[in-house]
Amino acid sequence: MSGPATGPNVGIVARADGIVKDFGGEKPALGGVDILVASGKVTGLVGPDGAGKTTLIRILAGLMTPKQGTVDILGAAPAQRLDSIGYMPQRFGLYEDLTVRENLVLYAELRGLSKDAQEPVFKRLLEFTDLARFQRRPAGKLSGGMKQKLGLACALVSTPPLLLLDEPGVGVDPISRRELWAMVAELTREGIGVLWSTAYLDEAELCDSVYLLSEGELLFSGPPADLTGAIADRVISVTGFADRRRLALTRALDRDDVIDGTLQGRAIRLLIGAGHPVPDAAALDLGPETKVAPAPARFEDGFIEKLGGGPDGTSVLAASYREIPPSDAPAIEARALTRRFGEFVAARDVSFTVPRGQTFGLLGPNGAGKSTTFKMLCGLLTPTSGSGSVAGFDLRHSAAQARGALGYMAQKFSLYGDLSVGQNLDFFAGAYDLSGSDAREAIERVTEIFELGTHFRRNAGTLPLGFKQRLALACAVMHQPSVLFLDEPTSGVDPVMRREFWTHINGLVRRGVTVLVTTHFMDEAEYCDQVTLIYRSQQIASGPPDALKARAGELTGAADPTMEDAFIALIEASDADREEAEAA
Repeated sequence: MSGPATGPNVGIVARADGIVKDFGGEKPALGGVDILVASGKVTGLVGPDGAGKTTLIRILAGLMTPKQGTVDILGAAPAQRLDSIGYMPQRFGLYEDLTVRENLVLYAELRGLSKDAQEPVFKRLLEFTDLARFQRRPAGKLSGGMKQKLGLACALVSTPPLLLLDEPGVGVDPISRRELWAMVAELTREGIGVLWSTAYLDEAELCDSVYLLSEGELLFSGPPADLTGAIADRVISVTGFADRRRLALTRALDRDDVIDGTLQGRAIRLLIGAGHPVPDAAALDLGPETKVAPAPARFEDGFIEKLGGGPDGTSVLAASYREIPPSDAPAIEARALTRRFGEFVAARDVSFTVPRGQTFGLLGPNGAGKSTTFKMLCGLLTPTSGSGSVAGFDLRHSAAQARGALGYMAQKFSLYGDLSVGQNLDFFAGAYDLSGSDAREAIERVTEIFELGTHFRRNAGTLPLGFKQRLALACAVMHQPSVLFLDEPTSGVDPVMRREFWTHINGLVRRGVTVLVTTHFMDEAEYCDQVTLIYRSQQIASGPPDALKARAGELTGAADPTMEDAFIALIEASDADREEAEAA
């Protein structure tokens, strides 16, 4: 992903000082935040869901007033500068029943753009966003990435000097995120000041300056390199260990001097706490062939340290989970699964096998067909053709038994928001045929493991996102299934919560649980034993993450490609093959 042009700083387009906003919760949404947005620059507003990013952006856009503090947009209050502000909300704020062009017309008229001026503006924006081919398509029929591009186009109908983007990359695939960044880079070259809000910490490193929020507090402000520089000599890569990757990571994370760790190919990547010497291979005690080398620091490492470090390596959930007995039969099997909606083929001839005790990743751009495949295997969609099985149960003939053998966590919070945490747990205990003492013990167990006790009587819909995700996972595992289906389980949560989820997943896999997961975080694909990449409804690549990265290296000549590099290279190669076939 290439970052925006830096260019000279020619002025401040937005300034906020001492912003406090309180919605009556335990803590204020914003607790005295200062921010500057410069013209011709990308300013990052970074933090997990619930950090206060959206509240701050709405205050800058003039949609909210702060309890305390001042806001200045080009020398005046936001209400006096509405024509100077382009705002793209976090949730898709367009009209789904209107076409792409009709949405542009609506926003142009709201901005007072004359009929004569509209056509050249639309032509430029449609070319800029590559949406010219889709002018007549209803906005609700667009993929996630295309919706974000349309939202950006609508925010730019009047070419404002200040552009406020509230998580434009959330929930979209790496290709769409790169395209959005390329478009924003072009805007900054025109002198527009951009405030880019994001939960993706790799995007923070592309910004000229960053404001890092957590629970309404400003933890860091300045160039991204200032945060990564503070930990640059405390990040190491460990290879050659004797244990399997998951066990080696667990052992390393249980050390007092290690405050964070992740899998990266055949290596594990560790962040050493301040004040501790960097351990050598002998000190790590992971086997005689172990090697330790320095690794580049990332913005996420600095954020993890600011939050007090990640979780330990041992999963409390896995420690209390039953051992899944060995079996030679596959835990999940897809056999030429195909799903049609009328003439549209959402998934075509998808086939793979997942052995017991493995993590299998479904990757793909928005609209590629991975969610359709996921829902067919969950028994939520009936295949048009093909077949599949889960935990030995055929999806066509024993769908109810298959659903009972698995735990399912949906992409969006799908529990009952008007019920309390305890009531949701009661309901799902019954749904999974737990009753009496079994149900009570299961509820008590997951309540303690996921620290839900203080929220037990609170309505689930009012929980912070991190606790919503904990509750959703608790409901999915309370009956201790042998197979777990997790649809983007970590989307939007902070990096510590992401680490916590993967600690649980890795621990469960070691107990014999089989996990099928979808994700847009390419670094999470490293945790999978196997992945399959779905594009335009078809599988275009399958294998271990290292094999896909090696293939990407052959295609691009890159010496050490990441999973994101592999994702993009394989999709571009598929497009090239398709164009060649069509030409022939």
